[in-house]
Amino acid sequence: MNLRRDVFQAISDPTRRAILLLVASQSMTAGAIAANFDTARPTVSKHLQILTECELLEQKQNGREINYYINAKKMKEVADFIEPFRRMWDDRFNKLEDIMKQYKS
Repeated sequence: MNLRRDVFQAISDPTRRAILLLVASQSMTAGAIAANFDTARPTVSKHLQILTECELLEQKQNGREINYYINAKKMKEVADFIEPFRRMWDDRFNKLEDIMKQYKS
């Protein structure tokens, strides 16, 4: 599988974010994941394929079933990338809050 998808493009889709939230607490089969959505099972399979290709999910064969589970290392890479932006916006909102408090006084 040579195709590498962009992780941020993958998590831009609300269904894929919902899948990540589902699988974050426990590994699940494709069928169990699909049961949580009102879409066709092949659609969920495509979302799982995209999340697996960008390494946010990993697969483990368990008999005839494949369990999907979160790749915590990859999720940490995403969080580490976003952290400086979060801090920057926290600082800006804190400064704005300080300014607003001055105007209320």
